Order: sequence, then structure tokens, then C-alpha cells
Amino acid sequence: MNELARGFQFKEPPIFERGAPGRTAVSLAPLDVPAVDPKKYFGAAARKEDAGFPEVSEPEVTRHYVRLSQWNFAIDSQFYPLGSCTMKFNPKVNEWAARLPGFGRLHPYAPIAMMQGALELMIRLERGLAEIVGMDHVSLQPAAGAQGELTGLMMMRAYHQDKGRSPKRVLVPDTAHGTNPASCTINGLVAVPFPGGEDGICHPEAIAGLIDDDIAGIMITNPNTLGLFERHLPKIAEMIHAKGGLVYGDGANLNALMGKARPGDLGIDIMQFNLHKTFTTPHGGGGPGCGPVAFKKHLEPFQPSPVPRKRGEAYDLDYDRPKSVGRLRSFYGNFGMMVRAYTYLREMGAEGLKSATELAVLNANYVRARIGEEYPVAYDQTCMHEVIISDKKLQKETGIKTLDIAKRLIDYGYHPPTVYFPLVVAGAMMIEPTETESKETLDGFIAAMQAIAKEAHESPQLITNAPESTQLGRLDEARAARKPVLRWQPPAKRGGAANA
Repeated sequence: MNELARGFQFKEPPIFERGAPGRTAVSLAPLDVPAVDPKKYFGAAARKEDAGFPEVSEPEVTRHYVRLSQWNFAIDSQFYPLGSCTMKFNPKVNEWAARLPGFGRLHPYAPIAMMQGALELMIRLERGLAEIVGMDHVSLQPAAGAQGELTGLMMMRAYHQDKGRSPKRVLVPDTAHGTNPASCTINGLVAVPFPGGEDGICHPEAIAGLIDDDIAGIMITNPNTLGLFERHLPKIAEMIHAKGGLVYGDGANLNALMGKARPGDLGIDIMQFNLHKTFTTPHGGGGPGCGPVAFKKHLEPFQPSPVPRKRGEAYDLDYDRPKSVGRLRSFYGNFGMMVRAYTYLREMGAEGLKSATELAVLNANYVRARIGEEYPVAYDQTCMHEVIISDKKLQKETGIKTLDIAKRLIDYGYHPPTVYFPLVVAGAMMIEPTETESKETLDGFIAAMQAIAKEAHESPQLITNAPESTQLGRLDEARAARKPVLRWQPPAKRGGAANA
């Protein structure tokens, strides 16, 4: 058992169950204005009873939120092998830079004259990102990778409309990320799925019959979700371009390419970055994030507005963009994420980014080679940044499934890898070590996986009952999904493990 998993465990109730009437964590002077009756101003819409906020002391508030934070699993506390998410360590120098007063205290609507340093950083970051991926321009405005993907397709659609065309079909391989079809639908485009080959990658002959005059483009992830390099991409791009279509590259897996291959050189016209994956900005749990879009010069007129520009010796924002898809984000994007990403680029340099790629690929292949015979890989070939294994051997021999393995890993002190994805691999587990993990850390994870395989044969009940070291055991996940409790309820009205 991983000793790092042991320690105090606090049972923390909702904050509404703490405190007592009249207890407070603040000391305020008496009101110096007359009390008012809400009904006088709000009429029937006035609240008829107190809001019911918890009445708690300062120690209770502090301990409540600190204990909740201790329940949270984070990359700062342990290895986080969540495949496809690239959970790499975020260097603390990034946080230092983002908190510099000139950046951290800058109001987004400050006069242009007071934003010169921020605008210069944005333009420098745009140029650095464009160089890394072999593109001509970058827009920093989208607030997340998914919104960057949406923006890219908006620009693709605007490009075709500017040429007097309105093609609808976008080819999407079965190894794509799940947001790709959604982005098509939101843009009024039609996602046309097609299968990869037996080797896990896309082949020109598989799409030849799908390319016609109604083709808007193709969305392709490289390396794909199986962790394999799409070596036929230049030929596929040539076929799409011959029919007037565009090639969208999902940049989620850029951590396997930096300094080694540039998507723009492979025929990609437009792509999004995931700064939280590749460039060490925080995973925001939905925000704040930053999902820049890179694109070739023929798409430049359609990028989001406003656009940071240097005019002479000064910087400003260009709003005169008649063909722009418009504004995608309030202000000019999540600037704090830009500072962090720019700091990472300056810290790493070209050779550092190349080394990061090489180590990410090395770590994944080290896990692939050492994971053992109990966990067969989906594709027995050199992978890129992540390796896909399955439960087919253990399930056949012991009945233990992927979900059981994932739950047992928690008892060993490791966050489970991504499970049951990609969908094209039955019982999949997707492991992405990233470049920031040491050999010793990977050896510990591999030892845990091997120990679980041994338990599956000798003591399967240890796995089917897992996790046992957590505050709550294995929950009724089906019930929790079908009947979620989204509002706090008094204990008397609750029932069942799914509500615990």
C-alpha cells in the first residue's frame, strides 16, 4: 500500500449543519442607516423568510474549507495520470509572474496607455505560440479549449461564406475528442464520422469516398486519442484542400509534438491550444481558462475582435474587423492564463519545449513497456504521450473490470487514469504520465497496478469492495447520476448512499 495515502480523515458535514443561531465570524459596527422593509421596495417579490445562511464562527469557516480542500486530489499532491487531460505540474514561477502588481492589478478596461505592457505580452505570446505550431497568427480570446474549437469552426464557416459557399459536412474520425461533433452542431455543420484503420490511425482511402463538393473540412486530433501519430495527415490534408475544404487540428495533444513536429507544416489550417494542458496553466474546472486559436493567413480576416496590434512604437486594439466572427469573450480573454503560459515559454525556451516532448513520450512508453502482461495495450506499437491499456485479460480470468481497478487504485494513493475512453477500445484505461513525473513516481504507479493484478487473482474481494481508505466507499453511481441531489437538504430528508 502506498504510504502517502495514509493520514487523518475528517468527516466534514455541509456548512449549513455547523454553527448556532447568533454565532458569527465577523465584527461589524452597528448600522448607521435606518432599517427598511423589503416589501416596500419589492412588494410581493420580497423574500418571505430569512435566507437561511449558516451562522458560524471564524474557526468553523476556516476548518470547513481547509478540510474540503484536503479531500480534493490535485497535481500538487500526487501523480495524476488522467489520460487526454495532460495533468502536468504547474511551475510556481508562473504564479509569481501572474501576481506581479502590474499584471495582477490591471483593470481590463484600463486606458490603452496603461495597458502597454499587457498588450506587448499578449503579442509576444501570440508570436511564440504561432512559431511552435507553424501558423501565421494566433487569437488569445477564447476562454477554453472547447471554446477555441468552437471559434475555429466559426472562422472556417466564415471563410467559406466569404467565398460564396456554404458547405456543411465535416469529417470526424472515431478517434476524435468528444467536443468535436458538438462544435460542428453549434455551428450548423454536420459531423460525418468515419472509422480509423486496424492500426488505430486514419487512412486516405477511408475518407476518399466521403469527400465531395459539400465538404467544409475535417477535424482531426494528432496524436489521436489512442496516443498514435497520424502519419497520413499530409496526404489527407491535400485531399481536403483539393475540394476547397479546410483542415482543423485539435491541439489537445500538442504535448507530444512541441519542438518535434509543427501541425501547420502537416497541412493543418486552424487549431486550438489547451494552455492548461501543454503550457502549464491551471485546470480551471470550467474556468477561468484560455484556449487560443492558431491559423494560417487566409483565415486572418475572420479572427475574433478586437485584435492586439503594434502601431509604430505603441500597442493598441484593432476593432475595425468587418469580416471577424465577433467577440467570443468579455474583455480580451483570460489575461492571467496568458501571463502564466508566457512565463512557461520564456522559462523553457525552444530546447526546453523539445525536451518536454521527448520526456512525455519516453514516460508513456516506459509505462507501456513495464505495465506487464496483465494489462495488454490496445495497440502494440510505440505510442506518443499516452498509452491505452484494457481489462480484457483480467476480466476474462478473474471477472475484475476497469472500474474495479480504478477504484482500487485510490486505496494505493493514485488518482485513476481516464477509464472507458476512448470508446473504440473496450474496457480502456488511458494513462498519460506527462514529462513532469520522475522514474521513481512511475515505478510506484506501475507497482500498484501490478499489485492490483495480483489481488485480482488471489483476493478479488479487496478490489470489488474498493475504495476502503476513503471517507465514503463505493457509491451507487447509477443512482447518483439518475437522481442527483443538487440542493442542500436537512439530514432528515436525505436517504441513501448516493445522497451522502
